[in-house]
Amino acid sequence: MKKKDIYLIRHGETEWNTCGRFQGKLDSPLTAQGQIQARAFGAKISHMKVDIDSFISSPLGRTIQTASIISRCVNLSPLKLDERLAEVSLGSWDGLTHVDIDAQWPRVLDGSTQFDWYFRSCDGESYDTALDRANQWLNETHGVILAVSHGLIGRIIRGAYLKLSKEDTLTLPVPQNMIWRLHDNKVEPINVD
Repeated sequence: MKKKDIYLIRHGETEWNTCGRFQGKLDSPLTAQGQIQARAFGAKISHMKVDIDSFISSPLGRTIQTASIISRCVNLSPLKLDERLAEVSLGSWDGLTHVDIDAQWPRVLDGSTQFDWYFRSCDGESYDTALDRANQWLNETHGVILAVSHGLIGRIIRGAYLKLSKEDTLTLPVPQNMIWRLHDNKVEPINVD
């Protein structure tokens, strides 16, 4: 069996990223900067001359838009959509800002950190559920994969791959100018700037 080699990308910057609105399963389009980032991902993958076996994306609009721009730069297999790569849902908090959450659910974020607050929503996806789908996806992938996903689930995928604790997983960085290569039980950052 061919060795697993995953190139994991977070979608480019979106309009909601710029104003602190948490997207979850909702969507907003890429900004001009997000489109530049997507082109940079494509150029970097093209320059690396990686033979991609599977090109996979979350089914959400911002990842599909990013993947579409990447595919203009690199000759890739047809894009497959995989729900397991979709962003963690914050339930009723999808599309809101911290100010909105504080106004509608006073004190619910008290005692949370900048990393674990995502899982305080009463109807959002739990960490364990997101971790289960990340592990399932990792266990079922093989070959050389280019995957376009999101910030929080991207953290969880990398943490699952490295077998990190929840606390360590949630503090992993999520820049929008980085390709993460998961191979040989390591995660290597590849800067695209």
